[in-house]
Order: sequence, then C-alpha cells, then structure tokens
Amino acid sequence: MCTKMNPDRFNPTLSVDEYLAESNVLFYLNDAVTQLLEHKEEYTQFGIVRYFAEYFSSVKNGNHVLFREFGYIKATAHNRASFIRVLWRCFRQIGKNGDLLAMLEYSSLLQLLCPDFPVEMVQHAARIVLMDDAMDCLMSFSDFLFSFQIQFYFEEFLESIAVIYQDLLSGKSPNTVIVPTSTSVEQLPQVATEETEAQEGVDSSVFGECIEVLCERFKHNHPSTSAIREVLELTQRVTFYGFVMALVRHEGVNQDIGALPNKSELLIDPEMDQEVEKLIAQIAISPTSNSSSSVPGHKEPPRKASPRKSLHHRKRIEMESDGSTEETDSSEN
Repeated sequence: MCTKMNPDRFNPTLSVDEYLAESNVLFYLNDAVTQLLEHKEEYTQFGIVRYFAEYFSSVKNGNHVLFREFGYIKATAHNRASFIRVLWRCFRQIGKNGDLLAMLEYSSLLQLLCPDFPVEMVQHAARIVLMDDAMDCLMSFSDFLFSFQIQFYFEEFLESIAVIYQDLLSGKSPNTVIVPTSTSVEQLPQVATEETEAQEGVDSSVFGECIEVLCERFKHNHPSTSAIREVLELTQRVTFYGFVMALVRHEGVNQDIGALPNKSELLIDPEMDQEVEKLIAQIAISPTSNSSSSVPGHKEPPRKASPRKSLHHRKRIEMESDGSTEETDSSEN
C-alpha cells in the first residue's frame, strides 16, 4: 500500500543527495556517533537504540544545542534557530522584569548556555542596537534578542554586505563593487566608524541591486529578497546599520527564521510560567538546599555543564533519578 508523503515535510523535487544535504542528516548522524564513542560506557548501559532515539528527538525539539560548543551551535541553520529559541526561553524573565543589561552581561548569559561563545558576536549584536551610542550602554532584553537573532543567524550575510556597503560608501561604481561570499568579522566595526562620517549612507536602489546579486550565489543563510526590497523601498538612502535594524524589525524575516514569536508576544509564555511556578513551589517545600535531593521528584542540576555532552545525556541522568521517561522540557512539545 502506497502512502502519500507530507508535502510540508518532504520535497518530492529533491534527490536523495539533495535532501540529505538540505536536512543535514549526515551532520547529525556523525555527531551522534562521535558522542556515542566519546561516552561509550555510559551510553552502552543506556541502550544504543534508545540513545539514538533520544539524540534525534532532542534535535527535533531544539534542545540539542544546550551546553554544546560554539562550532556545533552555528554549524546548521536549525542549530542557530534552536539556540536563539533556547536563549529566549531561558532568560525571558529578564525581559518580563524590565531589566536592562550591558553588552558584557548579555555575553555572560550566552556563555552560560555555550561556554565558548565569542564575545565578538555579542559586540556586533549590541552595535546594531546601540549604533552610535557607547558600547557600555544598557539594553532591554527584547532589543538585544531580536538584534542578536539577525546577527547570529545571518552572520555570513551581514559580513558580506558590510564589504559591499564600504565599497559603495567609498565612491566605487556599482559595476566595480566586489560582491564577496565571505569576509572577516573585524570589518564590521569599521562600518560603524565610516557611518559616523557619512550619515547619509548609500543609494538604496544600488545597494539593493548589489545585495540581490550576492543572494543569487550565496551559500549561507540570508533574508528573503522580497523582505530586502521592502526595507530598501522605504528610503532613498540607507546606512549599513539602518538597513540591519530594519531587518531586525521586519516581522516577515522573524517569521522566516521561526525561532521567536513576534515582539508583542515575546514575554508571553503561559506554559513556561507554570513550569517556573512549579519549580518555585518545589524549592519552597525543600527545608534546605543541601537536603533537596530527598524531596520526591526533585531533579538535582549537574554541578558543571560539559560543552561536549549533549542534552540527551543529561536527560538520562535525570530519568534515572526519578524513574520518569517523559521529556524534561514539556513546553517544547
């Protein structure tokens, strides 16, 4: 009996090799095997079949990036979107409380989730928010989060259009502008310096034409060309960070990434609120933090998170402690 494939899940026009490349299945399979070999004794006791089931379940749910190394969390578009979502869910309360934090404080939060997360990436995200302001100015959680999303998810794209912008700003003819595929992130702060001297920016239509040429042969993530046109049609001239900020505010770009809700719903998460309330109630029942392990159902957090151990490994420890086989983060389902 032949069953019809779900068109939302499978693209019938793709070959097997194209599907494997687009879905990064081989990347995740390689990582799963590597993790298994590095922690063979523990996972053998756990059961290899169950191990692979837990691994790919965590990939599907987006929990697999927690406490992993930076090279892993930026390796695929799915990993990047998952990490952005984890950042939002872990620290949403900061925005709900209305707290304002400095760039280095946001860097510290990110390094709680990814120990080797580079501070330079945080600096670039903060520059989008602060523009000409000093880098030690305070930022709201929502402003930083949406700017971080664009910087992290479209990192290579932003680096490339920064070079295009610099060429146009220096007076080069559009026909002689070099459209790169990659460049050094060290060039981004130079753009901010040039914008201070040339606030009028560059011609939006010319900038847009160069970006479209880039998108035609760009191998990394980039915003849709329709969104780029919408942003550039709003003004005759545009600065680099003015353009990036417009992408940050574009709801269509946010929906295409699929990691965050719209800004009006960013701080609303009833399921997460219930989980927090349960946790607070559980802590209140415990007489002391040292005796918390005696409370039924209490899950003792790991003392030190290893960036090389994926989430399903930590979940196994939790399940052995309380005998449960349920997902630890029910709000992700």
